[in-house]
Amino acid sequence: MVDGVTIPRPRSAGATGAPRLADIAAQAGVSEATVSRVLNVRPGVSSATRTRVLAALDVLGYERPVRLRRRSAGLVGLVVPELTNPIFPAFAQVVEQTLAGHGYTPLLCAKQPGGATEDELVEQLEESGVSGIVFLSGLHADTSADPGRYAELAARGVPFVLINGYNERICAPFVSPDDRMAAAMAVRHLADLGHERIGLAVGPVRYVPSRRKTEGFLDAAGPGAESLVRHTLFSVEGGHAAAAELVDAGCTGIVCGSDMMALGAIRAVRERGLCVPGDVSVVGYDDSPLIPFTDPPLTTVRQPVQAMASAAVGALLEEIRGNPVPSTEYVFQPELVVRGSTARVRD
Repeated sequence: MVDGVTIPRPRSAGATGAPRLADIAAQAGVSEATVSRVLNVRPGVSSATRTRVLAALDVLGYERPVRLRRRSAGLVGLVVPELTNPIFPAFAQVVEQTLAGHGYTPLLCAKQPGGATEDELVEQLEESGVSGIVFLSGLHADTSADPGRYAELAARGVPFVLINGYNERICAPFVSPDDRMAAAMAVRHLADLGHERIGLAVGPVRYVPSRRKTEGFLDAAGPGAESLVRHTLFSVEGGHAAAAELVDAGCTGIVCGSDMMALGAIRAVRERGLCVPGDVSVVGYDDSPLIPFTDPPLTTVRQPVQAMASAAVGALLEEIRGNPVPSTEYVFQPELVVRGSTARVRD
């Protein structure tokens, strides 16, 4: 304590000795008296100024006084299928930021091949005392999985919300993109460019998003399009395998169920001595952060990640506060983003 003011302790090797009020004041651009009021939690300081003083402590490498540290309102779990596909970290980032903005501490759990199952991750989260759980593209989206696990979770009093993959057998709020519209938009875009033979590379049929994308594709592509649908893995390798078959079948346009699949499709086209988009146009789905920088920049259908993740957190927090949210599906509209992987068909 210096001159009646409690000085923070160093929190790193780079911060040696106690800082002077003058150091903090200079860093924050305020007076020493203002620093003193902030550190001793006294009135008369605006929230913006208080934030600058606390930020100065962080920059100088000193711990904030205990009474100034923000206390968590509780823990909230986020279960994702993987982190290798950049769309999932994109969702996780928005969910975590939104939760933190409401004072909650997020706990991220990603399923890994050979690792913990979704049920085991949920058990771990419950043991950690979470207030609720957000599921992203989980077993709820798999029509072959037992939906009873979610009824049991609700019976244990754990609020949850589900993103991507509506299941009418589960009583909970769902947040989804309009997958049917997304596929139809992609087909119409290619058709407008003169493509007549358009194929679809999409994930396994047991997943709800795959089924919906297929339905949207078939509605837009018209009679005979069933023979140009390939169900495969939601991965680069899956897109590569499916596109190879579709190109061999004479497709000049390929709609993919994810951006990762689209990257595999582009590789398959090039392996056949063809080019994208000169010979074959490719459309992805997701528009994850690095997609604009691919070669060529990928035309894709953008998931409204910010809006969907924010809505999911909002619904969950209402449930946590004891304000039940209707157990229905909230559907968000996708957006076609045209870049360099699609072009008019060659005459």
